[in-house]
Amino acid sequence: MKKKYNYNQQMNVKYNHLEVIDVPTIVEECKEKWFNQTLTKINGSVARLGIVEGDYHWHKHDNDDEFFFVLSGQLFIDLEDQTIELNPNQGTTITKGVMHRPRAPKKTVMLMVETDSIDPIGEEK
Repeated sequence: MKKKYNYNQQMNVKYNHLEVIDVPTIVEECKEKWFNQTLTKINGSVARLGIVEGDYHWHKHDNDDEFFFVLSGQLFIDLEDQTIELNPNQGTTITKGVMHRPRAPKKTVMLMVETDSIDPIGEEK
């Protein structure tokens, strides 16, 4: 049985194709420390907006790569042997099967691209 975390993860697709995606409004309305919203579906993948502050838990995705791109703030992604630091306009892809823990020392807004079937909680450490 998986642990319960205090994350608000909206897996529903908020915007249909050909709709304008309004990131500033989502950010302005967000009052939570760890919030993800699926923005749109692209073939078999989705683009998600993350508005985060604090630590996520250690986890991995056995079948899915995960792309992170920071729009504002700062994101650290701890791996078992290193930490990747992402600042605005920087991104990285975490390879499937790699144990990782995202964390943000201050409010951070990021774009994530991943398969539409990924479980964001992942397999826990």
